[in-house]
Amino acid sequence: MVYKKYIVVGYKPWSEMIFNNVLKKYEGMWYYISKKNNLDVEKIRSINPKYIIFLHWSWKIPSEIYTNYDCICFHMTDVPYGRGGSPLQNLIIRGHKSTMLTALKMVEKFDAGPVYLKEKLELKGTAEEIFVRGAYIAADMIKYIIEKNPLPVPQDGEIVVFKRRKPSQSRIIAINGLEDLYDFIRMLDAPGYPKAFFIQDGFKFELSKAKLKKDKLIAELVVTSINEE
Repeated sequence: MVYKKYIVVGYKPWSEMIFNNVLKKYEGMWYYISKKNNLDVEKIRSINPKYIIFLHWSWKIPSEIYTNYDCICFHMTDVPYGRGGSPLQNLIIRGHKSTMLTALKMVEKFDAGPVYLKEKLELKGTAEEIFVRGAYIAADMIKYIIEKNPLPVPQDGEIVVFKRRKPSQSRIIAINGLEDLYDFIRMLDAPGYPKAFFIQDGFKFELSKAKLKKDKLIAELVVTSINEE
């Protein structure tokens, strides 16, 4: 029996978790790439995959890859609304309570490719909890795609582009109320993301693991000494 081959690309812990726990148990031969330098054209050519699936990736893909192979990426907005960087943070800061997780065919322009599939994703909890929730939904979507081989359809609607957030934007300023502060802390609470912080008297205060309880907010606080110019 000849098995179809699939490459999964991702560098976040939830990407590797969903690959090991779910994806590699699907029918076919599955390969995982977690480092930018391993995303090599020659290596991909030797595998000759049916699909290359990008679960969570932050680097530009060589055109030789996406023009010669069906590359699927996942974007956490209802495109064409929310193309661009930091989709989770941009959604929460705009007050969204849910979104669509979209499976896209990769093209030259970021997040502009035709759509294979969309599924609803709730934006409750910390950023890490949302990413893990999204990873499991993505796994179900991948199963559908490899079994049904749907044709992607062009995006339709008004294009709204998000800007990638900078680490300096994690500084807590001009927050209106506890609920907004809770959202600000939780949207940055995931490995690899600059946590919400404020600076006072030569110290940096980083907040995470926030809980909102009636008229108070409880969070874990880490304090480090800094030298501000």
